[in-house]
Amino acid sequence: MPTTRREFLAAAALTTCAAAARGIDPVVRPTGVPANKAMTLSLAAYSFRQALDLKKSAMTLFDFLDLAATLPLDAVELTSYYFAETTPAYLKKLREHAAGKKLAISGVPVRSDFCLADPAKLRAEIAHVQAWTDRAADLGAATVRVFAGDLPKGDTLEATQARVVAALEECCAHAEKRGVLLALENHGGITATPAQLLALVKPVKSKALGVNVDTGNFKTADPYADIAAIAPYGVVVQVKTEVFPGGKVQDADLARVVGILRAANYHGAVVLEYEAKPDAKLAVPRHLAVLRKLLDA
Repeated sequence: MPTTRREFLAAAALTTCAAAARGIDPVVRPTGVPANKAMTLSLAAYSFRQALDLKKSAMTLFDFLDLAATLPLDAVELTSYYFAETTPAYLKKLREHAAGKKLAISGVPVRSDFCLADPAKLRAEIAHVQAWTDRAADLGAATVRVFAGDLPKGDTLEATQARVVAALEECCAHAEKRGVLLALENHGGITATPAQLLALVKPVKSKALGVNVDTGNFKTADPYADIAAIAPYGVVVQVKTEVFPGGKVQDADLARVVGILRAANYHGAVVLEYEAKPDAKLAVPRHLAVLRKLLDA
């Protein structure tokens, strides 16, 4: 397990290599390094979303880093929604605070909607992602999680997909310059199934694009099969403690999820993004202990 920021970033560099091949082929993983030796454990700030809500101020991102430092983690994922500021001074302070706690910043998830038909609104979304790509780079983060969006009323799927692909290509060109990977999430809408997600990923021929594998977002008959279908394209994984086969909630089989990642030779951050009902302060440590054991096995 990486114990220093330098060791984590060395492992994260493997993820960058993993994005080298695009188009119709899955990501090419590094050879000679077992997946279990290159999967790092991270925790999403979103797991404490109620406390981090900027309107409540019960917890700051600095408080979150302090909490994370008490847990068996290699890294943290700093969700963009909870940044009190985006000034260079604030970002520098966050990065130094994380480093002082021996925690890397694995990624920065952002909201985005590339389905928008209004050119001005779409342009604003692209600018938003590019700005957060710069901030992620300044933080030393490996990935920026993005969404595709929903099919606009009255529009065609083909036209919407074309807009998303074009937006991703533009954002990826910027991400390449900053040394950051964009990770498109299976977040419902026009990415509700593996086929829909990959219809957007495969046409983008950029070494900066991969998939954010969210293990709790598929509502199909067999979520595990869907996770396996997109895992070869993954550059970051957000693990949920629940799955929803046919839309019905079940406890996730975390061992099965990790097995799927190993089978895909996944190299990168495994991020616990806790969304279940039990109190996060009690449940998160318990689930992290399970994931730590599975990743170290």
